Amino acid sequence: MGSRDADIDFTFTSPTSVRVILDALAGAGWSVEVSCGRVEYMINDADDTYEWRYGIPDDIGEVVKLLDALENLAHSVAVNVHHPAADTGGMLMFLAGRTDVSFVPSINRRRIQAAPEFTDLAWYLHSLVPALVAVGLEGYEANEVRY
Repeated sequence: MGSRDADIDFTFTSPTSVRVILDALAGAGWSVEVSCGRVEYMINDADDTYEWRYGIPDDIGEVVKLLDALENLAHSVAVNVHHPAADTGGMLMFLAGRTDVSFVPSINRRRIQAAPEFTDLAWYLHSLVPALVAVGLEGYEANEVRY
C-alpha cells in the first residue's frame, strides 16, 4: 500500500504567534505536554537543520518566548501538541511570516474506522477549526497523500 501523509494547512488573516494559537487550542482540550510528559519543539534557524529540542512542562513559558522571539520570525518553528482526552496529537509548524500554520497528525493518528488506511481529517478539523476561528483563521486546506 505504501505510506501516507496527512496535514492541514491553516491560513490566518494576519500574522499570529505560537502563544495565541496554543492558548486558543488549550480551550479545546489540546496541550503542549505530550503523552510522555515533555514539551517537544523545533526552530529551523539559518542552518536549516530542523533539530528538535525537548523540555519539561514547567518550562513552556520560556519555550513559547523562544519560539515567538523576534529573531525567529523569519524561520519556521514547530511544537508538538496533544489532545489527552482523545489520545492523539501532532506537530504544529509555524511558517516564516506566521500567517501560515500547518498541523501534521503524527501522535496516535486517528483513522477513519471504515477505511483505516485514511486519516480522520474530519475529526481534527472539528477539534481545531472552531478554536482557530476565534484567533483569525481565514481558511484551511486538508490533504492526505499516498507515496
